[in-house]
Amino acid sequence: MTEKMGVLTIRVLEDMFAPLLQKCVEMVRLKKIHAQIFKFSLSQSSFLATKMVDICDQNGEVEYAILLFNQVVEPNSFLYNAMIRAYTHSHLYTSTINVYKHMLTDPQDRDPVFPDKFTYPSVIKSCGGLLCLHLGKQVHGHTCKFGFKSNTVIENSLLDMYVKCENLRDAHKLFEEMTTRDVISWNNLITGHIKLGQLKRARALFEEMPSKTIVSWTAMISGYTRVGCYADALDVFRRMQMEGVKPDWVSLIAILSACAKLGALELGKWIHFFAERNGYLQETCVCNALIEMYAKCGCVGQAWQLFDKMPERDVISWGTMIGGLANHGKAREAIELFQEMQRAKIVPNQITYVGLLSACAHAGFLDEGLTYFESMRKDYGLAPGIEHYGCLVDLLGRTGCLYRALELIKNMPIKPDSAIWGSLLSSCRTHCNLEVAVVAMEHLLELEPDDTGNYVLLSNIYARVGRWDGVSRIRKLIRSKSMKKTPGCSLIEVNSVVKEFRSGDDSKLYSEQIYWVLELLAWNQSTSRNSIIESESML
Repeated sequence: MTEKMGVLTIRVLEDMFAPLLQKCVEMVRLKKIHAQIFKFSLSQSSFLATKMVDICDQNGEVEYAILLFNQVVEPNSFLYNAMIRAYTHSHLYTSTINVYKHMLTDPQDRDPVFPDKFTYPSVIKSCGGLLCLHLGKQVHGHTCKFGFKSNTVIENSLLDMYVKCENLRDAHKLFEEMTTRDVISWNNLITGHIKLGQLKRARALFEEMPSKTIVSWTAMISGYTRVGCYADALDVFRRMQMEGVKPDWVSLIAILSACAKLGALELGKWIHFFAERNGYLQETCVCNALIEMYAKCGCVGQAWQLFDKMPERDVISWGTMIGGLANHGKAREAIELFQEMQRAKIVPNQITYVGLLSACAHAGFLDEGLTYFESMRKDYGLAPGIEHYGCLVDLLGRTGCLYRALELIKNMPIKPDSAIWGSLLSSCRTHCNLEVAVVAMEHLLELEPDDTGNYVLLSNIYARVGRWDGVSRIRKLIRSKSMKKTPGCSLIEVNSVVKEFRSGDDSKLYSEQIYWVLELLAWNQSTSRNSIIESESML
């Protein structure tokens, strides 16, 4: 009778504290309630401990959650699940697995606590976070053993785990065996193929989807953009609009990247209008993407206006604008903006310095460039990367310091790539320095033996210094290797559709008409020039 009364008393006290914990959202308040719980000798209550661990999880206070969990001698499945969730949300995946093992095999030889359907999503996510496929497969076996084989949430977690571990074979096997597939199932598998660059397989699955969400469309757009298929990204975006799916800010960022690469200015302007109308310009990352798009499409003035109106700017905003100014020859403005950034107490990153050093290189500001290169490590502790050394080599080359540039390349802590040697070779052509050009070409032959452009550059240098024997030798070498020059190409946007034209390509539907119009324009230009010359001679 006394034991029964004790149980009833505990339940009454638990019911008393439960509403207090339900309303509790701050750790200060939780600790006061915890003190009262301890005072009433309820520290062994799994019910109350579970609620407190959940509050700790919401506040990111995993250390206090551990303290609460360890106080309970015999935790139940609810408390175990709460602790597993807290560890997983804090990315302490190894600890998640340890609690799961403790749950199954109690070290004090008590009866094990069996996991339920709420246990496995977090445990499986931790396996994926650790990229431990072997462990993930073991947990997959446990889900089947404990009767959760047809639980869609758990199966989606397993799909995500297999995708993260890049095991698409087992992911497909699981997908085919699923009794119920929701949109998350499809998106997980599509994302897996996109992650591995398998866009054809991803697109096939995408077309098979019975119902597509904005996540599905955005995944395809991002995937095409990441592998450089920008025209395909634009096609998917247009189709998404035609099917009445409203873009969100994530999909806008993805498509703006493609617009920037293709120079699709009109579509970019429409996206700007859409973003403004739907309140997405409050998102800093959307503004950053628009600034990059305008800058790469040649509208640096519009990029500057948008930058000026931004409610909040992060380091990416400043770096993107500095890079845009640099690429359009506005070196002085780029340097002034960097100085304004410093006054605003925004700490630059490595990308910021790429734009800054590029500005100095384009304008030939040697002293400023060298000073800023030194300030990276000295003032901000940033180690220069291959891009920064590339900008410095370009700067030294443009200003005629070719031997100094060569010495810098030889002493770089990073192995120079073909872009750096190619930059030096290009500078050698500008300054007619055959000696350094030969050295640069020797390294380029190792890195890019089949790049025709390098041979042409060296041939031009030989020609400019009057070494025709060298020109002849290079031309013979090109013929012996059966090299072909990559044809030039140009892009044009017509009715928000980007068309690509390659030199000598007559495969387009209206190729004959296009070439006829080009010839007509050339003839008109020639006729106009001759008329002007005749008029001037008559005067």
